[in-house]
Amino acid sequence: MKIKEAAFLTSSIEVTMCPKPDKPEYAFIGRSNVGKSSLINMITGKAGLAKTSGTPGKTQLINHFLIDNKWYLVDLPGYGFAKVSRTDREKFEKMINNFLFERTNLINTFVLIDVRHAAQKLDLKFMETLGINGIPFSIIFTKADKISKTAVNESVKAYEAAMLQTWENMPKYFISSSEIKTGKEEITSFIESLHDLYDPNLLLS
Repeated sequence: MKIKEAAFLTSSIEVTMCPKPDKPEYAFIGRSNVGKSSLINMITGKAGLAKTSGTPGKTQLINHFLIDNKWYLVDLPGYGFAKVSRTDREKFEKMINNFLFERTNLINTFVLIDVRHAAQKLDLKFMETLGINGIPFSIIFTKADKISKTAVNESVKAYEAAMLQTWENMPKYFISSSEIKTGKEEITSFIESLHDLYDPNLLLS
């Protein structure tokens, strides 16, 4: 799938303020500093669409982008390691959970994982929550250009081993690098395939 148009639509502080659920929606989320904004810019082919920053935790709202006037790409606040107060962390957690659990048009959530690191309890717990609540998700391993291909493969295998301790199967995953555009075609093609299965009549307005 080739994305022709991508535009920022709106930011929301809670799910009730999000756009009407009239189009299929795909959310992107990960721990702070995982490269989420850079990945979104790479996927859409529009530099600067999502604001990148050297300071972790800058995304603090639910950000909607309209893609080709057909679907929504959603940039969710990151979790973990952001230098915010406990009160703010709880606020972000509630915001994220309400969005994930209540959006009737949410087709898939992409969970971003830095491929350079071993499986982290925070990520595993978050994905477990998604699974328990029946929320479809996929994994995107980011920053693959930072280590060798061999190291990437070893890291993914180790992550799979950690996942299979509690999961029957490894969720669908992608290898990406915003720097060298790795994974763009695979991710957008996957989104397109989900479009083909999407029935707008199932949406709750």
